[in-house]
Amino acid sequence: MRQPPSRNVLLGRDTGWCLRANRWCERHPVRRFFAAVSRLGDGVFWYALMGALIAFDGLHGLAAAAHLATTGVIALTLYKLLKRWTRRPRPFAADMRIRAWIAPLDEFSFPSGHTLHAVAFTIVALAHYPSLAPLLIPFAACVAVSRVVLGLHYPSDVLAATAIGSLLAALSIWIVPGVSLFA
Repeated sequence: MRQPPSRNVLLGRDTGWCLRANRWCERHPVRRFFAAVSRLGDGVFWYALMGALIAFDGLHGLAAAAHLATTGVIALTLYKLLKRWTRRPRPFAADMRIRAWIAPLDEFSFPSGHTLHAVAFTIVALAHYPSLAPLLIPFAACVAVSRVVLGLHYPSDVLAATAIGSLLAALSIWIVPGVSLFA
């Protein structure tokens, strides 16, 4: 019977994937693109989206923005608790071959807060405005990829954040009356 890979093997693969992705930023246009996406993912894009929803859709936009903001506060609290609990060093801090192409917002790696928020916000926004999918899904995917490419997170940080953000958004949608992903 085949044994599952050991923790060291999995960590080695995670670091290897991170290192390969990180080298993409040696190309200046790639680095500029992912740095810009990451900066927008700091919150700028999501705040602008909330403002646009209110401006273009009045009370329904306000309700959607409030739903996004509430989900965001819960996501922020959750990811800060997880970072404090896990204390996983960032890839560039653990492996000198990996370069941080932009400055991180905090010290620890797990989970990716940018990805957690991007996924949660995308799912919640799509529950209110499914027509935004062509904009939000590629943007959220680029935010997630940017975190690995820029040397700030391991792929497993991003995958875990995707799962956490998805669960948080699904719970949030389930709790809010009249909102559904399948409407």
